[in-house]
Amino acid sequence: MSVTAVPAPWAANPRAPSSFGRRLLNPGPGGRPALQWPLRRNCSITPRQLGAVYLSLCIVSIAVSGFFMVQGAPYVAAFAGIELLAVGVALLVFARHAGDHETITLEGRSLHVERSLGSRVQHVHLDTEWLAVEPAAGQGSLVQLRGRGGSVSVGRFVRPELRAALAQELRTALRRGPENDPRP
Repeated sequence: MSVTAVPAPWAANPRAPSSFGRRLLNPGPGGRPALQWPLRRNCSITPRQLGAVYLSLCIVSIAVSGFFMVQGAPYVAAFAGIELLAVGVALLVFARHAGDHETITLEGRSLHVERSLGSRVQHVHLDTEWLAVEPAAGQGSLVQLRGRGGSVSVGRFVRPELRAALAQELRTALRRGPENDPRP
């Protein structure tokens, strides 16, 4: 007789944080308790701060190119303008995605997922009665939420080694429901 051991799709991570979600203080329109998992991109600088840095870069670059223009090197100003244009485009692309996020909200027997990537916002409503929470491909992959209302992959802003903990927390909350969750 032979025995085959199949590993779990996600290995448990003992160093995983205990909670990604939070209880909403103001319940939704139905007046029922709700849990929410806000998942955001980790950005070290806000778009407003980025604009201030870019403005200071423009001022310094224009001052330096103006000095060289007065000294008789007019091409420095042209190259400084091209440089500022290229840096401005790159920073604009970065700032456009700085606010990307995923928000998962469990209210009653309904799970609402909002995904914002750039200028696109996607809303998915899933019935929790037949909802499956599983890995999309394997260890460290996105968390796949699949149910009657459709399916959606979440967790793109969570480190790959912590996605299993997010999936486990979602499973536990779905079993208990938001009204029985022990979070403050």
